[in-house]
Amino acid sequence: MRILFLTDNFPPETNAPASRTYEHCKRWVACGQDVTVVTTAPNFPVGKVFEGYRNRLWTREWVNGVEVIRLWSFITANKGFIGRSLDYMSYMVATIIASPFLPKPDVIVSTSPQFFTPCAGYILSRLFGRPWVFELRDLWPDSIVAVGAMKENAVIRTLRKMEYFLYRKATRIVSVTNAFKNVLSGNGITPEKIVVIPNGADIETYWPGSRPHELAARLGLSGKFIAAYVGTIGMAHGLRTLLDAADALRERNDIAFVLVGTGAEARSMAAEAKDRQLSNVHFVGSVTKVEVCEYWKLCNVALVLLRDSMLFSHVIPSKIFEAMSSERPIILGVRGESEALLRDSGAGIVIPPEDSKALAAAIVALADSQSTCGIMGKAGREYVTSHYNRDVLANRMLDVIKETAALHKATL
Repeated sequence: MRILFLTDNFPPETNAPASRTYEHCKRWVACGQDVTVVTTAPNFPVGKVFEGYRNRLWTREWVNGVEVIRLWSFITANKGFIGRSLDYMSYMVATIIASPFLPKPDVIVSTSPQFFTPCAGYILSRLFGRPWVFELRDLWPDSIVAVGAMKENAVIRTLRKMEYFLYRKATRIVSVTNAFKNVLSGNGITPEKIVVIPNGADIETYWPGSRPHELAARLGLSGKFIAAYVGTIGMAHGLRTLLDAADALRERNDIAFVLVGTGAEARSMAAEAKDRQLSNVHFVGSVTKVEVCEYWKLCNVALVLLRDSMLFSHVIPSKIFEAMSSERPIILGVRGESEALLRDSGAGIVIPPEDSKALAAAIVALADSQSTCGIMGKAGREYVTSHYNRDVLANRMLDVIKETAALHKATL
């Protein structure tokens, strides 16, 4: 079976859509499937093409048996509605133009969070006469409103109508959370066409281990209790809560904060930390996936934070699973399905979103009882191994894709 997978993020980018797509696709190839990924030159989130790549009309490479076709797109940093929309739309247009030169698939898969990639999936499904699976990672454009990038207006309402048009046209929808499925079915989308396959962790890659002492020494953090945020530093994450907690704990010389990643808010966050003379906050910048694993081992506790918005009660940040797999406890500032998951696993502490006092108190509690960190970390590793193993989840999604292709053939 040939699978055509459309995504505007793919390794060496390290964000959640890139990682999930790659981890699934390489496993499908190992199961004997032919997989072609159509993407762009890697540039997320800073909007600069990664070293060794160029933003060309068409390039092809092979990554662990996966055929990767990179198309030209308008490239911009992950901020600003107009620039990002041009980025998303240019990928959609490039994919449609390139469609005559792509291998004819048995099934097409396209992933959000934004829906111009699913738009391309729908159009290609009509051009090829093949079924289309919509992988739903975010409720876009609602997330634009949630982070304050735009207010509810006619443009947002038009985009939302387009969003639900795509849901209705998709042959199947693969949602990453139960909450997304509930929202869609509550708004008239047939629940039987929606399958929930959550994010997970590659438990062989994210493996618990001793602290990398050379890395700690290089950062000047030897002997420190490290609270780390690993991921995109963007508008959705409410990370000034972290700065406020660091300010409250500036007298605790044994505690340090490390932020690994970059994004729309990274520069202003770093400038604010410098203005506030927060010497206990360290910005690392963008790192490779291999280095991400080392930073998980470096930290004593993982911080998973989002802004206090009802929309974010529907999401489960993928860094939860990486931290659990790395046997690191979590302090979670997210409501809803993520909160229920963490309480069920016993892998950390839940605090109210954007509550710096609660964040500081939770960090102090774990810093003063590192045996508790060990207990929570082991609970998380056991939980993710049992419930969110990437091997199992990739096979489940492949089963959905095979079933979708088979049903389509049966109707011909």
